[in-house]
Amino acid sequence: MRTSLFSSCFRSLLFALPALVVWSTAAPAQEPEPYLSAHRPQVPGVNGLVTGGHPLASMAGIRILLANGNAVDATVAVGAVLNVVRPEMSGAGGNGFFTIYDQTSEMVVSMNATGAAPLSLQPEAMTAEELEAGVKAGIVPGTFGGWIAMLQRFGTMTLGEVLAPAIEYAEGGFPIEGDLVDRMQQRQEIFELFPSSREQFLPGGKAPEPNEVFRMPALANTFRMVVEAEERALQEGRSRVEALQAAYDRFYTGDIAQEIDRFHRENEGLITLEDLARYEPIWAEPLHTNYRGFDVYSSPSTSRGGFEVVMGLNMLEAYDLASLGRYSAETLHLMIEAIKVTKSDIYRYVADPAFTELPVAGLLSAAFADQRRQLLDPAQAIEFPEAGAAPETATGATIPEQPNREGHRFAEAAHGGSTDSYSVVDQWGNAVSATPTHGSAFGTGVVVGSTGLTLNNGMRIGSTAPYPEHVNYPEAGKIPILNNAPTLIFRDGRLLAAFGTPGGEAIGQAQLQVAVNLLDFEMTMQEAVEAPRLSLAATPNFYRAGAEITVRLENRIDPEVVLTLQEMGHAVELTPGFTPSQNMQGILVNLETGTMTAGADPRRSGYAIGF
Repeated sequence: MRTSLFSSCFRSLLFALPALVVWSTAAPAQEPEPYLSAHRPQVPGVNGLVTGGHPLASMAGIRILLANGNAVDATVAVGAVLNVVRPEMSGAGGNGFFTIYDQTSEMVVSMNATGAAPLSLQPEAMTAEELEAGVKAGIVPGTFGGWIAMLQRFGTMTLGEVLAPAIEYAEGGFPIEGDLVDRMQQRQEIFELFPSSREQFLPGGKAPEPNEVFRMPALANTFRMVVEAEERALQEGRSRVEALQAAYDRFYTGDIAQEIDRFHRENEGLITLEDLARYEPIWAEPLHTNYRGFDVYSSPSTSRGGFEVVMGLNMLEAYDLASLGRYSAETLHLMIEAIKVTKSDIYRYVADPAFTELPVAGLLSAAFADQRRQLLDPAQAIEFPEAGAAPETATGATIPEQPNREGHRFAEAAHGGSTDSYSVVDQWGNAVSATPTHGSAFGTGVVVGSTGLTLNNGMRIGSTAPYPEHVNYPEAGKIPILNNAPTLIFRDGRLLAAFGTPGGEAIGQAQLQVAVNLLDFEMTMQEAVEAPRLSLAATPNFYRAGAEITVRLENRIDPEVVLTLQEMGHAVELTPGFTPSQNMQGILVNLETGTMTAGADPRRSGYAIGF
């Protein structure tokens, strides 16, 4: 009988259960106070915390921490299990961003695990439908390479150890949840186009029933193949880092890459061996701002979301939000207007740095925030504005003129996304906030041959621009824009918070609100996560000045406040009290006591575990 580090670890966990704290799903005996309390308790941790988008994924991270792994080791384990239990949201074949705090070096770094469009891409030969889904919509998988790079630089465990929980669930199965079944049914038409997709997601010719045991043997086999490459290298006497590289090479240049290439060639896809071999995970300096004495770090380009968080905070710092009140019409109005203005600038300037010179320092400067804040009227909603005058770039390079947005090659409306998010803090104080994504649900909707992988559909409008003159227009070798924004906050060099969310266009908006909840209104993480949220939608999109802006507002807000916002000129659309488009997870450290607690979002199946 096979035994493993994880089986012994699990036995230890069973004996430790009285010390573990997990969330109860039972309804509270009494409704909490409106807005200010939480339906779920905050979850404490002494030696470590994991808060993620699915209970099995969070438990996988705890298994790693119990086995003396660190936050990066646990991060890879959580991400791999999410590939199995929430395959519509993210996976090894997708893309993602990771904001990492290494306690030893006291450094905050960003891992951009983002693949590019294939070199053979010819957008003029593509239809809008081909950009959105199907074998031509895929971009080079980035997440797996990011996992390897993080393990090599900061991890302590082998790939085999951290992938073990995912392999167990993929081979042995797990009870599938109703939301995943619904997504499978929605994508059934595209699944039916390829035998590999039908076999994985329509076993027996249809989607599984809720709570049926669901397995992903092809994905398990791919995970075993990269582990075998690592184990073989270790047996040859190579170092841990070299062995991890052997796993990376098998994925991007070996027989796994060859299978990806074969499948695309035989099915008129675009990704080739050359595309895969060219891929490199990107270590980058995260975006940073100081807001009311707190240092906030989030993802740089090729993500928009990090810019939304830090630029939004820069805009709001001039206002005494605490005195206005969290759910007042005045605070919500300022939040809406700040989001409008930052989005107009971000959609103008943020792109793949390999294809443009980003004015990062200018966009994040106090002077630019002061300039753009002049647009805000404290009593009246403004139109969605033109982008601000180009801030200077680091090199003084000239930013291209505003592109013509009258002619568009593809439909202007953006497509929604499917993303996951989770955060980990370990016993040594290392922290990771992670936001991986498949783009839309199941990404391209195509399982790539025998690999069990689905790829991010990064070609879709939203990640790309429909305007041929815009720098985000689809182009060979260009990394499409995401909105992921895993965020870390510090006070005087000490970790205060780690959080992130899925939610497509609403990611940066939601995280801006959670940061304000924590820093201005001193909420617990669970309160900050559960608090009513708003999000802005634009018709036709945020590229166009004058776009029609709708404020989607959860209906737990006082009706009088809603009426006041409407009188200010906002088009308000009320949504359910816990709108499931966002699924915030976060960890908060009490800097006075050193204790830490986690929160997870009841809007989906978020779950936090500490020990």
